[in-house]
Amino acid sequence: MPIRLLVGLGNPGERYRRTRHNAGFLVIERLDGFRRGRWQPGYGGRWAEALLDGCPVMLFRPGSYMNLSGGPVGRVAARGFDPGEILVVCDDLDLPLGRIRLKPEGGSGGHRGLASIADALGTNAFPRLRIGIGRPADGRDPSAYVLEPFAPGEARLAEDALDLATRAATAAVTCGVEAAMNRFNGMTALPEDEPDGE
Repeated sequence: MPIRLLVGLGNPGERYRRTRHNAGFLVIERLDGFRRGRWQPGYGGRWAEALLDGCPVMLFRPGSYMNLSGGPVGRVAARGFDPGEILVVCDDLDLPLGRIRLKPEGGSGGHRGLASIADALGTNAFPRLRIGIGRPADGRDPSAYVLEPFAPGEARLAEDALDLATRAATAAVTCGVEAAMNRFNGMTALPEDEPDGE
C-alpha cells in the first residue's frame, strides 16, 4: 500500500522547535513542500501537498501537543486515508542517537503521541518511522530530557540522523515501506556506516 500521508510529530511553538521530541517536525521541514512555502491551516494542524521524487504526498504537522496528536491525525485521516497509507515520523528514546527504524505497524512503545494516534484511528496498523534520540545517561527524567534541545556535542549527529530519516521517509513514499525498511533499517547516520553508493 503506497504512503499518501506523511505525519511529523512534535510540539507546536518556537520554544519546542529544536527539541528532541520534535524530531518528526524536523524531518517534515526537510521535505520539498515545506521549503516551497505551500503550508496552510486545517484539520487541527498545518498541511501541504508535495511531490517527493515525482510521487504526490500530503505532509501534515498536528497543531496539538504531542500527547494529543491523535485528534488532528484522525481528522486528516478522515479525508480518505487508510491507516496503512499514513507514515508517522517521531522520536524514540529506546533507539540511540543516529539510528532510525521503519516499521509497517506496532505498539506505541510508550510513545504517547503514537498511542494517541492509535486510539484515534482504532488501530496500530499504520507505518511509523522512529528517530533515535537515546535515553539520558545521567538519570534525568525522560519527560524533561525530550523537551531539551540536542546538546552541542550531539548536534552534528542529530542533523545527519534527521537527514537519514528524511531519505527513508522519501523512499517509503516512492518505493514502499518494505523496500525502504530493507534499505534503511540498521543504517546509522555515522559516516563509516554509510553503504557504498549513498
